[in-house]
Amino acid sequence: MYDIIYIGGGLNYAGAIVAAKNGKKVALVEKDLQQLGGVCLHKGCIPSKMFLHYANLVYESKNDVVNGEVTLAMKKLFEKKTNLIDNALTAITKQCSHVDLIEGEAKLKEPHKVEVKGKTLEAEYIVIGTGSHAFIPEGIEYNAKDIIVSDEVLMLQELPKKIAIYGTGAIGLEMASFFATAGVEVTLINRSDEILKKSHSLIQKEIKKQLEKIGVKILQNHAVTTAKSTKKGVHITFEDKSSIYMPLLLVAAGRRPNVDFLTCKDIKVKKGIVTDRFFETTLAKHYAIGDCNGKLQLAHAARAEVLHVTEQIVGKNPRPLNLEHVVKFIHTLPMSYAIVGKTDGEKSSVVPLNNFPYSFYNDAASGMMISYADSEGFIVGAEILSPNAEELAAIVGMSLAGEMDVAQAKRTIFGHPTFSEALERTFFKL
Repeated sequence: MYDIIYIGGGLNYAGAIVAAKNGKKVALVEKDLQQLGGVCLHKGCIPSKMFLHYANLVYESKNDVVNGEVTLAMKKLFEKKTNLIDNALTAITKQCSHVDLIEGEAKLKEPHKVEVKGKTLEAEYIVIGTGSHAFIPEGIEYNAKDIIVSDEVLMLQELPKKIAIYGTGAIGLEMASFFATAGVEVTLINRSDEILKKSHSLIQKEIKKQLEKIGVKILQNHAVTTAKSTKKGVHITFEDKSSIYMPLLLVAAGRRPNVDFLTCKDIKVKKGIVTDRFFETTLAKHYAIGDCNGKLQLAHAARAEVLHVTEQIVGKNPRPLNLEHVVKFIHTLPMSYAIVGKTDGEKSSVVPLNNFPYSFYNDAASGMMISYADSEGFIVGAEILSPNAEELAAIVGMSLAGEMDVAQAKRTIFGHPTFSEALERTFFKL
């Protein structure tokens, strides 16, 4: 009998560690303990951002003030990535020394009981953090060889000469940036005519220009109907009956919550596991955090959620999390896109980065900062297109958490020359 059982070894491990330190008897069930840390560490944001970091070095080396040619040594990068993940896995496992780590597939068939390899474990509290999996649209014959998803793309030890990428979400745009800056011929397949269609129209326009500038060929309004592996390569057909052959297809059509393990009728599932604002499911003392609850597919959101749930269980009575304050970003190159808060404020201000000399030698002259405020002068959100946009958005995230108004924001003096001073300028224009 445990106090808490955490199902899924992704960011759930952070909650398990805290619970154990607070004297709770804790078990964490993960189907493969070599994957402790989850998709983010092993097949997601950690290796992908590492790949993008080194691809950006290749991109910057092509500047006309640099002589010589730089290429990406993929085998060395793969080894470097593997060492990084192995060290992180060792550190996480060590931190879980007071947690019972149980390997095997969990089944939740009835309240408070988790079945693993025929054995039933019981706990007063259950915290579900089973993550998500890549979605393969109908008609695409995924084979993990020449029709791949993000799991396989980050295992490549050689760069292909050409690649097609289907999907313009975070994975699609980031991998298009990686391959293009690394010197691969990239065709980005978009089922609609917009990229980042929920972002400001100026940002949509510049993101498309940036992708094309680094060499990405964009096929707009090209929904894929079938994709099959053939001797000539992957045969991709579209709704308009046209088709192309590509040696490699990366399917980046989104992700779906992992809920197949769940057969307990007391816990409702719609787009994900249904929870309230405290992440409690429709069954008391059973919680769902991270990708599986269908709210935000972000590692830092999952971590915040599981820590919030754990604090509730150990009696610390935390304030509700506001998921609108979570920084969301896409690490495109050379500029990334970040958004935090609301973008429908009564007031908005746009400051182009070409107003600042700093942007010209950072390849960011077409970038911009956009801040939003409500009718009472409180900052409600921001959108940023610049190098390291995800870092800059944290400034606005803190402003939202502190309920800062424009007058307060104006009192902060930002450094010069930096990109942050452009954000400062947006506050003065609100």
